[in-house]
Amino acid sequence: MGCPDWPKCFGQWVPPTEEASLPANYRDVFLQKRTKKVEKFSKFLTGIGLSETAENIKKDPTIYNEEQFNAIKTWTEYVNRLLGFLAGNAMLFAFAWMLFYYRKSKLIYLAAINLVIMAFQAWFGSIVVATNLVPWTITVHLFLALVIIGIQLFLIYKFSPFDESNKIVLPTKMRLVFYLILIITTYQLFLGTQVREYIDELTKQGFGRDSWTDKLGWAFYFHRSFSWLVLILLGVIAYLNEKKYKHQPIRWIFFVLSLGLVSGVLLAYADMPGLVQTSHLLFATILFGQLLYLIFKVRIQKV
Repeated sequence: MGCPDWPKCFGQWVPPTEEASLPANYRDVFLQKRTKKVEKFSKFLTGIGLSETAENIKKDPTIYNEEQFNAIKTWTEYVNRLLGFLAGNAMLFAFAWMLFYYRKSKLIYLAAINLVIMAFQAWFGSIVVATNLVPWTITVHLFLALVIIGIQLFLIYKFSPFDESNKIVLPTKMRLVFYLILIITTYQLFLGTQVREYIDELTKQGFGRDSWTDKLGWAFYFHRSFSWLVLILLGVIAYLNEKKYKHQPIRWIFFVLSLGLVSGVLLAYADMPGLVQTSHLLFATILFGQLLYLIFKVRIQKV
């Protein structure tokens, strides 16, 4: 909530660095604008049959709590938007390039779908802001990001030249284990958003970081247990890989998993420092991408 409006930030394309440069009533001004957007979004939800969800959003008093200006949060959100803008334009450029060079390829339809999803993702980012980080909107935002990553990796894989030296040959059972790990990792990402929802609720109730772990619900314990399951499965694969196959991508996957687990341990036992929360999600997302891309490469190989 570093930027209360969208796509501008405090009504400016380049946001302020100090509160003194904003009008005295800036919180009231942006609250009114955000309230109007919440009303429009609620009408949209009602129109698609989610009237109960719409009512819950409109009646949630926390949605109408306007944040005090914080330069660090403002520029964190602003950089996020800049990166999203660059990613969207790069995707648009890639689509135009495909129109020129690959007009007859069916992949162009997939690229077009991904471009539409990216545009929808940008719009939905404004909804996340307007609703003051309603938990389920964060989950949807993450889901859309994973879909975009997945499609983009598939396009990269299909357009990458085949290199015999990088061919990954694995037994069928090992490939199936990678599918299982990918499914668990994806589920883990969404369990993580559930944990985040619990943390948001605890914060609203006045609980500090030092008491979060003791009060988190079932999602936290499932999340932790599945992490150990992924470690065991990948540990066995890493051992077999070093013993027989020595594929570099598998080594990198195990390395990223290790970083993710270390950050998870720090979250659980070091009062969940903010930077570690960010790195934990980053490592999980990278792991998701690595697993997906590896599956793309091995599924067509003959053992």
